[in-house]
Amino acid sequence: TTTIEKLNSFDPSERSSALETLAKSELPPLGTNVNMHLHSFFSYNAEGYSPSRLAWEARNAGMYAAGLCDFDVLDGQDEFLNAGLTLGLRTSINVETRAYVTEYAEHEISSPGEPGVTYIMGGGFAKAFPEDSPQMKGQADLRNGARRRNVELIDRVNPKIADIAISYEDDVVPLTPTGAATERHIITAYINKAKSVFEDSDKLTAFWSDVLGLSPDDTEAMIAILPNMEEKVRAKLVKSGGLGYQQPSPDTFPSAEDFLNWIASCGAIPMIAWLDGTTSGESDPKALLECLRSKGGAALNIIPDRNWNIADPDTKALKLGKLNDIVAIANDMDLPINIGTEMNKLGLPFLDDLDCDALRPHKEIFLSGAKIMVGHTLLLRYADYSYIGNQAKAEFSTVKDKNSFFEAVGGLKPMTLVQAQELSDMGSDKALEWFRTTIFL
Repeated sequence: TTTIEKLNSFDPSERSSALETLAKSELPPLGTNVNMHLHSFFSYNAEGYSPSRLAWEARNAGMYAAGLCDFDVLDGQDEFLNAGLTLGLRTSINVETRAYVTEYAEHEISSPGEPGVTYIMGGGFAKAFPEDSPQMKGQADLRNGARRRNVELIDRVNPKIADIAISYEDDVVPLTPTGAATERHIITAYINKAKSVFEDSDKLTAFWSDVLGLSPDDTEAMIAILPNMEEKVRAKLVKSGGLGYQQPSPDTFPSAEDFLNWIASCGAIPMIAWLDGTTSGESDPKALLECLRSKGGAALNIIPDRNWNIADPDTKALKLGKLNDIVAIANDMDLPINIGTEMNKLGLPFLDDLDCDALRPHKEIFLSGAKIMVGHTLLLRYADYSYIGNQAKAEFSTVKDKNSFFEAVGGLKPMTLVQAQELSDMGSDKALEWFRTTIFL
């Protein structure tokens, strides 16, 4: 196992030791690309990357900043922030889930085929909370809700493909270090189980051919390309119209209000998530942003790659137009924009090239959003000063002014372990003064 591969070990001490070794390497200068939405193996990363591995890859790619964004859990928070300090990488921590928006009960928003359901996020987590706090209860509720949905999903799928029935505890939970499995882990478990049950390749092909309704030749070709296999099995088993699919109700997911209120209680930034502008719920983007802003949404997450990196020229033109529209609207509303590529599916790029033709017009806006997230993370962690907190509300008469301040802090040189310790030792008031002074140096 190479030192870099050790970064993906499920053993935290092995990851930590490997990172310290790699941090001694000569690293490239920092550039101007960012990825503020990276899933790790604590929820699902297609390459099996840990937070440490993501930080290493980001720093080694010369990224300006990187953001961890796991689904339903914050298990990678301390590891990613510490890896950033070790490597000299600007960082932030996000969490993502799905929530129900009553006003859009009749409309698909960002979860295809599921009216009323939106992906939704919190950005810039920076601290741990006591075990018995409402903030930790909120984390436990997210984790338990995901577990309940996963177990119920498997209970619906297993009887329909009894030959490869799986156990949640034995086949799914071990695929992730802290047991916070996702729908994609369930798909991996079914694919793994089929391989172990049908060791003969012809029998494996025949089984999947029957389940997926494909010819044996098409099935064989698909099995050979894992990303295609995963997406097809996922569509057949768990997505809208699939064997285990159940239309969500308002009780399946937390309400958008409850989730955004919990994010705010953590001092993090409640964040709206946007798909690609083609659903009925996103057809009037300003109305959607205003609705979710009224519930506390204070930033917007976009995955730009799905709006421009498209082979069909007509689809690309349509979706790129929608991307340009949403960026302009969010910018007019002074909503910082958080971007990234997710890395939760094989084949996704590790970063957005902000100098490509499609994204260059938005480069400064996207960089500004990344700096605001980083600035907020630093201010919350060391100065107890939040982007959405009362102090910031009292201090800045406009959101534009507030954005400028947080952006300036996020634009400082990457924090080092020594500086971080000094700031922690100072206490929050002196740390805040240090940030105020340093941005003008």
